[in-house]
Amino acid sequence: MAPQTQGHLAMLLFSALVAGSFSLGGMVANEIAPLALNAVRFVIAGVAVGAVALATTGISRSAFAAPWRYFLLGGLFAIYFVLMFEGLKTSAPVSSAAVFTLAPAMSGVFAWFMLRQRITPRIGLALCIGGLGAVWVIFRADLGALLAFDVGRGEVIFFFGCIAHAVYTPLVRLLNRGETAVVFSFGTLVAGAIWLGLVGARDILATDWSALRSMVWVTILYVSLGASAITFVLVQFAALRLPSAKVMAYTYLVPSWVIVWEAALGNSLPPTLIIAGTGLTILALLLLVRDDDALPMKVSRN
Repeated sequence: MAPQTQGHLAMLLFSALVAGSFSLGGMVANEIAPLALNAVRFVIAGVAVGAVALATTGISRSAFAAPWRYFLLGGLFAIYFVLMFEGLKTSAPVSSAAVFTLAPAMSGVFAWFMLRQRITPRIGLALCIGGLGAVWVIFRADLGALLAFDVGRGEVIFFFGCIAHAVYTPLVRLLNRGETAVVFSFGTLVAGAIWLGLVGARDILATDWSALRSMVWVTILYVSLGASAITFVLVQFAALRLPSAKVMAYTYLVPSWVIVWEAALGNSLPPTLIIAGTGLTILALLLLVRDDDALPMKVSRN
């Protein structure tokens, strides 16, 4: 199987898993502090990915050369996840997922500055279409709200988290020195856990962990394993095989997957007019994933 095909399949699974964190997160966001939840999440995910790394490729001492790389990446992803759950306190899951679809355009811009990855006219058109679909959902298919720029507080908070995610994707390619996706993800998760442990110490100690209802723990385990451990590896894996804009393109599927998750969990679905906006994001995805020039594999940096 071609490396590009492997990257596309990895991101297809990524989009489905990420969508679940929006739906489950929206159900418990107001029951636990985002810093506390994500600190535990990073620890569990780090243990899981570390175990996989030890059982497969092993973890060499050289993989931790220049540890600042992991602290930079781990800090960015920690910011993304914390602001995601902070935003979900007041934002609907589908609306937050729509904000997430703005990340490909931002990632494409950052990738140009960092890696000089070009944006073709077709990719530019796709990013515009996807952005239009996202805006349609974010403003609840309400032209009046759009003209008044009446955007929710939760969406604004999460937008800044998406900026961190957009910077993260090209940085993976820039900072990787030949480490495997699993080992690189392990380093990132460990660093993220340290950041969250330091910054979120007060919230962690203030949380009554024994009083949390079962759904909170289900969400913690899901976002730790399904939406962190696995998706961390998937993004690292795909980012070494696809341009950053194409990696982030799969975020356009997330709102559609969220609608599926909401239906499966018995939650209320958004109005039809809002659902129609997700159709534009799917069109953007189809335009983005079509092959351009083959992307050479990254050369290790020493």
